[in-house]
Amino acid sequence: MPDLGTRMATVVPPSRRECERCGRVDVWDDERMNWTILEKDSEKLAGDPQCIHEWDINGSYNPFESDE
Repeated sequence: MPDLGTRMATVVPPSRRECERCGRVDVWDDERMNWTILEKDSEKLAGDPQCIHEWDINGSYNPFESDE
């Protein structure tokens, strides 16, 4: 079997997301291991609670960072 070499990449997950429909903003909380609603001036930026969120993470987002 030919030696294909080893190529490494680091996975870089998103740390912030925003709903394109209602403007809700979530940030990743490492302690909770979950998304949490962003707070600004002690107010949660919750957007519309009835919204079926369309997050701004799409095909143009690349979660891989080359280690080379």
